[in-house]
Amino acid sequence: MRQFLLLAIRIIVSLALLYLALRGINFAAIQARLSQINLVWIVAAVLVTIFQIFLGALRWREISLLCHAPLTDMQAFRYNMIGAFFNQTLPSSIGGDAMRLWLVKRTGAGWRAATYSILTDRAVGLIALAIIIVASLPWSYNMIGDSKGRAALVFVDFAALAGGLGFLLLGHLNWPWLKSWWPTKHIHACSVVANQVIFSRHSGPKIAVLSLSIHVLAVVIAWCAVRSIAAAGSFEQIFMLTPPIMLITMVPISIAGWGVREATMMVAFGYAGLVPADGTVVSILFGAVYFILGALGGLVWIFSSEKSSTFKAVSEDA
Repeated sequence: MRQFLLLAIRIIVSLALLYLALRGINFAAIQARLSQINLVWIVAAVLVTIFQIFLGALRWREISLLCHAPLTDMQAFRYNMIGAFFNQTLPSSIGGDAMRLWLVKRTGAGWRAATYSILTDRAVGLIALAIIIVASLPWSYNMIGDSKGRAALVFVDFAALAGGLGFLLLGHLNWPWLKSWWPTKHIHACSVVANQVIFSRHSGPKIAVLSLSIHVLAVVIAWCAVRSIAAAGSFEQIFMLTPPIMLITMVPISIAGWGVREATMMVAFGYAGLVPADGTVVSILFGAVYFILGALGGLVWIFSSEKSSTFKAVSEDA
């Protein structure tokens, strides 16, 4: 019952935010934009997204090895594609991560190792995103003319950086209660793994390149959406706007980020001197690209050996 209520709340939040994002927009203008979509750019965005998922799989494989939950490149890629499907059907990325955890557990890894690999992977991605946002702050700050927009940008940037640095610092603390108290001991263990991954001479450079590339590809996907409707906005502007938007979208209060992303991108476009309605359309197309990827992930799930073996086990038990 509790899970149902949480799901219902997130659906309501998504719909409410979508309503707020679309409330003052000229739908005729949006329809005109959508009717002129260049599908070549959408196809390009889907291909870039698949490549992004593959790079994410390479990073996850490196992390899972340190967590004693080894995966092959192909396993990690398939599990990420399946996770992308469940991300579109359940709140935020929780559904996809839960499915990835279950799939890793089926390889013979323990629940703890599987959970650590996924949580550490998420943490490393968040830290990389925070670094990109803070590094680009001098340019993004000058691009935004509104004082409230600047204040919000600075707050989001440094909150993300403080959270990432605080998480890494946790792994260097030897306080006994951190390792014995249930709520903190697992976070502490993930922090230790994250420090090993990031600062290792062997895996550190590889993880850094993969993590930064994954977030740059998110910018490329947004840029493809911009070009598909011939909206105003340079690649540099999209590069400054997309990472903070992606960070805010990670907040698990909606379904697959719908509503949060549209409202945030509309406001961000307006602060940057671009057309707010274009921001909403770009966000919708951005979400549509990931929806298409989720559909492809659904096909991977349907034809996967894991799904077939699950149905076989259920039929045998019956």
